[in-house]
Amino acid sequence: MNWRLGVVGYPIEHSLSPRLHEAGLALAGLKGTSERVAIALEEFAALEGLLGARFDALSVTMPLKELAASLCTHLDGPATRTSMVNSLWFRDGLIHGTNTDGEGFVDALAATLGVEVEGRRVAVIGSGGAARGIVDALASHGAARVDVRGRNPERVAWLAERYDVVGPSEVYDVVVNATPVLGRDDQVLPGVTDTTVAVDITYEPRRSPWLRAYEERGCRSANGLGMLAFQAARQMSWWWGVPMDGEALLEVIA
Repeated sequence: MNWRLGVVGYPIEHSLSPRLHEAGLALAGLKGTSERVAIALEEFAALEGLLGARFDALSVTMPLKELAASLCTHLDGPATRTSMVNSLWFRDGLIHGTNTDGEGFVDALAATLGVEVEGRRVAVIGSGGAARGIVDALASHGAARVDVRGRNPERVAWLAERYDVVGPSEVYDVVVNATPVLGRDDQVLPGVTDTTVAVDITYEPRRSPWLRAYEERGCRSANGLGMLAFQAARQMSWWWGVPMDGEALLEVIA
C-alpha cells in the first residue's frame, strides 16, 4: 500500500508534519507521501471530502481539531474526553479519530527532561485545544494538581468540571505554556522555583521570550519540538499498528 498522508489546518506552511510522516514511513518500512493542505475554519466542509478520495490518514491542526471530531464515526478515549482530534484515519469507509497531543506531551516530558507526571503539580497556561489534550493526559497519568490559567473562563470551567485534579496550586513542579506566541505574558508565575521544569509547546522561535524568562529563573526547559515528535509517533503507531520511536523522529526535526 502507498499511504497518502497529509496535514490540514490554517496557517499550515510552517508545519513539520510532512517531514515527520516521511521519517515515520521509513522507520516502519512503508511507502507513501505527505503534503500540507491549507483549510481555514470557514472552509471546513472541504475536509470530509479529502478522506478516502485524496488521503488515507491526516494530521489535524488548529483551527480544525474540534470540528474534525464531528466528522468521525469512531472516537477513542482521549478524543471522546476532549471532544477534539489531531489524527484522522479513513478505514473501511469510516472515519476514525484520536487525539495524541496529550500523550505526546507526557512522552516528551519523560524522554527529554526525565520528568514523570505522577504526583506532580502542574500549571497549564492556556485553555484552548492543545491545553485540553495536555490536561487530559496529565489527569490520566496521575498528576496531583493541574492549575489551568486560561483567559477564557468558560473553557477553564469546562476542564474543571471534567477533571477532579484541575484547581489552583501554590507551587509548581512543571509549567506548560500552551498559548500562542502573540499576546503572551512572559512573567514567571509565582510558585516557580529553580527545580520547576518549563515547557513551551510552540517551537518557533525555538527559544521564546517566555522560555528565556523561566531559564533565567533557573528552570530546566524545553520547547515544543519534543511534543510534536512524540505525538506524531503515537499518531503513526495508531495508523499502522507498529511501535514508533519518538526520539528518532525528534532527531529529524531538532
